[in-house]
Formats: sequence, C-alpha cells, structure tokens
Amino acid sequence: MGTPQGGIFALGTASHAYLEFDLRDGSRGADLVRAVAALREPRTTMGGVNLVAGFRPELWRSVAPGDSPAGVTGFDQDVVGDDGYVLPATQHDAVLWLSGSAYDVVFDVARGAIGDLDPVAVVADETSSWPYRHDRDLTGFIDGTENPNLIDAPEIALIPDGSAGAAGTVLLLQRWVHDVTAWESLTDEAQERVIGRTKPDSEELPDKAPDSHVAKTDQDTFGKIFRRNQPFGTVTAHGTMFVGFSAEQQRLAAMLASMAGVGGEQRDALTRYSRPVTGSYYFVPSIEAMQRCVGQIG
Repeated sequence: MGTPQGGIFALGTASHAYLEFDLRDGSRGADLVRAVAALREPRTTMGGVNLVAGFRPELWRSVAPGDSPAGVTGFDQDVVGDDGYVLPATQHDAVLWLSGSAYDVVFDVARGAIGDLDPVAVVADETSSWPYRHDRDLTGFIDGTENPNLIDAPEIALIPDGSAGAAGTVLLLQRWVHDVTAWESLTDEAQERVIGRTKPDSEELPDKAPDSHVAKTDQDTFGKIFRRNQPFGTVTAHGTMFVGFSAEQQRLAAMLASMAGVGGEQRDALTRYSRPVTGSYYFVPSIEAMQRCVGQIG
C-alpha cells in the first residue's frame, strides 16, 4: 500500500491556509509537479505544519498517467439546478493546504511556498481559516457529525491498493459564503429544520424535511466521504471552506447535484442562506506517486 499525504488525516490543527495556483504562461505541468514535490522537504514540517498538495486531475494525468485514476476530471462546468441555482466552477491547476498549531507558522510556510512556486505558478485564490468552538460551523451547528473516525477514514478517502492512483484521493474544495443576516434572523427551530438536526447536540430530526441539508447530502445515499471543513472570514462576512475527500469522485459530484436541485428535485434548503463562490476538484497523489513522478521528469 502506498503512503497517503499525512496532512489529510491530521486532526486538531488550529490554523489553515488554502492556496490555489495557476500555471504561468510558458510553464509545463511537469514543472509545477516538480516544484510542488520539492516543498515536501523536511523544512515544511518544522513547527508542526502539515502540507497537502493536489493537482488539477488533467494536469496530473498528463504528467503521471500510470498514477492517475480513470475518469477523474476538473470542476470545469458550473453545476446548475433546475431553478437556476449555480454552484460555480473555478478550477485551478494546483492546491496547497497548510495546517498547523498557530497561524504565524502557517503564514511563514505559506509565504515560503508561494516564493518557491513563483517561477512556474501564480496564486489564483487564497483563504485562511480556523476551528470554531471545537467542531462547529459558523452557522452554530456541529459540522461533520457523520464523518468517519480515523480508523475508517482511509478506506473511505483513499483509492485502494492495486488501483491506479492507489493511496491518493479526490479532493473537492469550495468556499461557501453565509448570508449572516438572513440566517441569524431565523429562530433556532427554523434553523434546525433547514439543517435537519438539533442545534445543541446534532441529533438527526426524525421528521426532517426532504430538502433539509441532512436529507440532501445523505451519505447512505451518495456514499461516504471524509470532510475536513473549516470556518473562514471576518466577524461580518464569513462562511465555510468545504474540504471533502473521497476515493470516488462520483460521490462528491452526486452530492453537489443533489444540493443544487438537479433532475427535478428540490434544492438544499441551506443554499438559501449559504452560497458557494469557488469550486475545484484536485487529485491528491500518494507520496510514492510524487516521488516516481519527479524521478521520471527529473
């Protein structure tokens, strides 16, 4: 079995930075992969910083076809619900997710990484985030109630041994902005109907509405994923970074279609109070795949 990038499962970190990059004109995908692979030197783990690196699936496939799962594609087209609601596609070429115990360390490592990649890639999007009340979203609800524990998470998130891309994973990264005024104007009971769970202890409502967030993202229906969501933003403008890992892209895509209300269904009630402004899929290869790739293009 290959070795997955350790930061995927590194729970408990207090500060996060998500950096998305686009290739500079004249640079090749192989140049970007080589530069990102070089960031995995021991210096990036000093001070307790975890680094997870992913690539636009088509870019990775062009560089390492033997280590690429079949059929995984970038988020190149908006997901549009039947009523016109849009989950936008904002695909970039690579992502770095840095997490650590304190923001100053993450800040310094992130700046260093940007500098190291600057000859081949430019930062296209950047978000910083942090935990809120241990495990709550900024809606006030517990986030990730259905998340697998760390014993089960690898089986759900990682491509199995013997398959192309083994020990890698598909990442869906989205930034969702909350309509704070509209959400906070609701009573707790109304918020619970939107989510489909109780607010204090995250118990699933026995009579949850079919358009509740829980119903529209039911993992028993669409398949299990491993979420590492984090809040982001300021006091007056904030939301959620959706960070979802899966061994199969279809699980993630089916959830998005359900939330948007594709195919004659109601869209997720939560989308009336939170909207995505970014959307990208990345393939996060195993450590060995990165090493093989660098050896082939070095």
